[in-house]
Amino acid sequence: ALRCLRPSTCTLALTRQLTHHRPHMGPVETTIQTKLTQALKPEHLEVINESHMHAVPAGSESHFRVLVVSPQFEGLSLLQRHRLVNETLKEELSTCVHALAIQAKTPQQWSSNPSLAKSPPCMGGSKHDNTMAEKLKAGRD
Repeated sequence: ALRCLRPSTCTLALTRQLTHHRPHMGPVETTIQTKLTQALKPEHLEVINESHMHAVPAGSESHFRVLVVSPQFEGLSLLQRHRLVNETLKEELSTCVHALAIQAKTPQQWSSNPSLAKSPPCMGGSKHDNTMAEKLKAGRD
């Protein structure tokens, strides 16, 4: 299973929860939410485990999408915002998180377009997946 290599570093108590509690949040998802909350003090935060959309074992916590709406993003370029999120989650990105899709918005941007982008379906990608050529061809049709 693709899990955090150091589970003790991937579990923290959630100090402030901005979104409704999801009953089955795993330790990595909880840690991502906690760290982003503490570092960026977002007005809105969504952390979505998208691992089930990829070729990973059930229950994995390896692919995430985050939406962070923070006043701290004011005056920063999109690249600077993404770097700030990546820096906040550097331990998880170096150990247990394989992919992180980021939407980083200012409160003004969020109020004008309060939506979360959707991820495209996973096309596989394992070099050991014999059906990859078929999947790619089907994606082009």
